[in-house]
Amino acid sequence: MTGPRPWTTLEDEAIQDCRVFSVRRIRARSPRTGDEHDFFAIDSSDWVNVVAITPDGCVVMVRQYRHGAGHVTLETPGGLVDPGETPAEAAARELLEETGYAAAEIVPLGAVNPNPALFSNRLHGFLARGATRVREVRNESTEETHVELLPFAALREEVRAGRVNHALVIAVAYLYELDAESIDGAVRRG
Repeated sequence: MTGPRPWTTLEDEAIQDCRVFSVRRIRARSPRTGDEHDFFAIDSSDWVNVVAITPDGCVVMVRQYRHGAGHVTLETPGGLVDPGETPAEAAARELLEETGYAAAEIVPLGAVNPNPALFSNRLHGFLARGATRVREVRNESTEETHVELLPFAALREEVRAGRVNHALVIAVAYLYELDAESIDGAVRRG
């Protein structure tokens, strides 16, 4: 076999449980040099992110404060897949909880690894077709979301301007763009 080869894991130790993720130390041996090194991995439930399109072609977005970044962000709805829940069920739940919108159809767009150097989980992207508001937003105690509707072309401009800079939001929007014509018939490019 040419190119990089898998490393041999010698130890795999849980070192910290942080409620929404945990951290492991992995002691591994290089197949090239035989040297041993410590690496760290972050384990979490899988995540979902939803590109929700209204019947008039707008994307359902949320503004919310993010502690990691220390500021308010503009994002598509998303969150953790709860135990016993499928990613599609989580997508529909997160859309409803964070925005008050429900969709006529939830379509899988694909899954990506958020950062294979550190994360063991997957991000599942979904299109929520025919999203309409069906109730008020019901934020939990640690969430406060404000709903905004943007034409898809405006979302592109928000990304270009750096006002939408959440990498996972951009990744799922790109998955949507890759297959938009085949899965949605047409994207409102306005």
